[in-house]
Amino acid sequence: MSVGFRQFIAGGTVIAASLGAVSCGDVVRQGRSPAFLVIDALVAASGATPGQLGVPLNSDVLTKNTINDDIGQVTLRTLLKDQGAPGVLAVPSVINAIKITRYRVEFKRADGRNKAGVDVPYPFDGGVTATITESPSDIPFEIVRHTAKLEAPLSSLVTQGGRVIISTIADVTFYGADLTGNEAQVTGSISVNFGDFADP
Repeated sequence: MSVGFRQFIAGGTVIAASLGAVSCGDVVRQGRSPAFLVIDALVAASGATPGQLGVPLNSDVLTKNTINDDIGQVTLRTLLKDQGAPGVLAVPSVINAIKITRYRVEFKRADGRNKAGVDVPYPFDGGVTATITESPSDIPFEIVRHTAKLEAPLSSLVTQGGRVIISTIADVTFYGADLTGNEAQVTGSISVNFGDFADP
């Protein structure tokens, strides 16, 4: 075999190996994550009574002449899509953990009147960082911002003495990715009633 032909074969082998490595990496990144997020619970507390988490959230727009944000808490965990053969428990690996980095809150009403800034508060995005595994984790986050209570339609509820209530459903979506870069997200919902409720 000539020297030139051996060099050609060697070069072709290197190129093939390189292409194989790129292809494999693309499959890992572009494929769907083997794990997914699960919401076990979604609760919230009014800024007027921050220690009382529950459902629904009765969001007080003004408490003792003070505006408070409201805090939510989500319980997240992961599950494997492939649970393994019958009788054989699939064990998640480290790369199946999902790191969440942000969330989005959107409000809607059952009557279909959903114009942001008129019928319901504006949607917003928030940052939150946590690494989620198969063990449930409680993650706090802001579900109603201070500024929302200064804007329409919530600002019109001040001094109404709780006689006028805006009932909404908050859809909260959490976004993240597993440790190989595959994106993951999950959405939960909670009832949120806005009003100028009696001060605690």
